[in-house]
Amino acid sequence: MTLNCAVVDDSKIQRLSIVKLIKDHNSLNFIADYSSALKCKNGLIKHPVDLIFLDIEMPELTGFELLDILNDKPQIIIVTGKTEYAFEAFNHDATDYLHKPITKKRFNTAIDKALEQHKLKHDIIENEEKHIIIKSNHKKHKIYYKDIKWFKAIGDYVKLVTEEKNFTILSTLKAFESELPERNFLRIHKSYIVNLIKIEKFTSKLVEIGNYPIPLSRNKKVQLGNALKLLEN
Repeated sequence: MTLNCAVVDDSKIQRLSIVKLIKDHNSLNFIADYSSALKCKNGLIKHPVDLIFLDIEMPELTGFELLDILNDKPQIIIVTGKTEYAFEAFNHDATDYLHKPITKKRFNTAIDKALEQHKLKHDIIENEEKHIIIKSNHKKHKIYYKDIKWFKAIGDYVKLVTEEKNFTILSTLKAFESELPERNFLRIHKSYIVNLIKIEKFTSKLVEIGNYPIPLSRNKKVQLGNALKLLEN
């Protein structure tokens, strides 16, 4: 697995130091470096990347302002000489936060995180084309993961709700829970398994999919938040 990388920093010395670290790492491929966030925005149109090493304080457009206007945002590793931006970096879903000067050991730790997140995202995309086979009304049906909204336990049966239609299956939620990929699906209540990519919003008590409220168990809130964060990165 190799990540295509770009470096954005108004300091030429800092850019060169990060570029060297990138070129020395077997899992990174250097694509381009930019002296401003604006140049990076334009450059990404022709040369998209998987990972950006991003400075914050730059003329015309700051690093955070760049992140706010990117439509298809790659992974971001913030690189700065200041510590006060750490909280805002977290709010922008930065993979890591590197404080200048950067040691090779700390750099490699950040790359390990980026590689793991890239793998998780790739696995999720692959799983969207995978499917399960169910039996309902004496017929077998192929159901793609990407079409599933949720499963609901109803006595000895399970109701499967998809984008097109609903199915009633003689089975248990436990049986589906063991079959479905945990990175895509989560049992958020004793009676519900949901497709994480279908969730539109959630509170401490409810998850909403297509304006349909689904109860969220108290002990599943943190697990749900972590699972959704993985999807976003």
